[in-house]
Amino acid sequence: MKTFIINNLMVHSEKETYKDGYIKIVDGQIAEVGPASQCKHDEGAEVITLSSEYQVIPGAIDVHIHGAAKADAMDATYEALTTMAKTLPKEGTTSFLATTMTQSADAIESALLNAGTYIDEQNDDHAEIVGIHLEGPFISPARKGAQPEDFIVDPDVSLFKRWQLLAQNHIKLVTLAPEQPNGLELARHLKETGVVASIGHSDATYDQISEAIEAGTTHVTHLYNGMRGLHHREPGVLGAAYLRDELFVELITDGIHCRPEMVKLAFDQITSNRMILITDSLRAKWLEKGTYDLGGQDVYVDETKATLPDGTLAGSILKMNDAIKNTMQYTGCSMTDIIKMTAENPAKQLRIFDKKGSIRVGKDADLVILNKDLDVEMTFCRGKIAYKKENV
Repeated sequence: MKTFIINNLMVHSEKETYKDGYIKIVDGQIAEVGPASQCKHDEGAEVITLSSEYQVIPGAIDVHIHGAAKADAMDATYEALTTMAKTLPKEGTTSFLATTMTQSADAIESALLNAGTYIDEQNDDHAEIVGIHLEGPFISPARKGAQPEDFIVDPDVSLFKRWQLLAQNHIKLVTLAPEQPNGLELARHLKETGVVASIGHSDATYDQISEAIEAGTTHVTHLYNGMRGLHHREPGVLGAAYLRDELFVELITDGIHCRPEMVKLAFDQITSNRMILITDSLRAKWLEKGTYDLGGQDVYVDETKATLPDGTLAGSILKMNDAIKNTMQYTGCSMTDIIKMTAENPAKQLRIFDKKGSIRVGKDADLVILNKDLDVEMTFCRGKIAYKKENV
């Protein structure tokens, strides 16, 4: 495998930011990080020399993404997952959870079997699928959003065990409504088996969320959307997300799923210590406006949003680098905050921080080079160039 040296740019390492730094990549891993003055050029290494206008950050880990570029995890094909894995480095995502949705048991099982097999055989020069996010069908009909109600079922430990077996144990995160019958039982099983239990599409009260946390729930799916909101006599799911330090909290920062002011409110209350930026994107991302499919439903896409025929928001077309730009604009947060929300927090939540989520010697060389406008110039996935802008 080729050795790379990325030199003369700002490097946001795990412990320190080097205004003029370098990174050496050997055999797909980060071998050296430090000030550019200490860089020694190995014979045979490809040297990429930039300037202080550029910065390198750890690749984003998108824990909630359905599709991109005409492909969707529910297509249940190798081609669809490969398309997603090839496309996402363009926006700075180097790892992701292939996310399913509420559908028939047969459709979900096909998607799980396909993704589970794919994960064990995937190439190392694309974004890496690090697991599966099962979004539904164990959700509340009252907060279904764009999830089709006909296929919603009560949480079921036996059914989940079957699905986890089909997925070859690659289901890493499950969105469920803990207030539904058997919801707490499933949350306890997920905790016992090392799977993240996430509150989402839920009408739970604050007290019910407290019970879910006791049962092992540690995550909230797309804050504000598909949940009981905040009331001064009933804090609901939103109040729990604000107040309970046990919960990591997803947020879609496209300015549509929640107003910029609400992004700032969430950031100020939750902080970058618990927030995780996601895209929740559909197959329509990276495509022109038009009509596309989501779980057998028509979705209308314009330049900014995706909706069902009745106007219900149906996922997003948000790119991760735009999520970064928007979040910084809406909140005034720092790049250190962004790295926590896009890389460190998801890596810790998925228990892969030993190899991903920060720039540190010995970790996978999942790296994104940004220009002064925060556009993606180059992306490395496990030490290979997965995307390169033409002018770099």
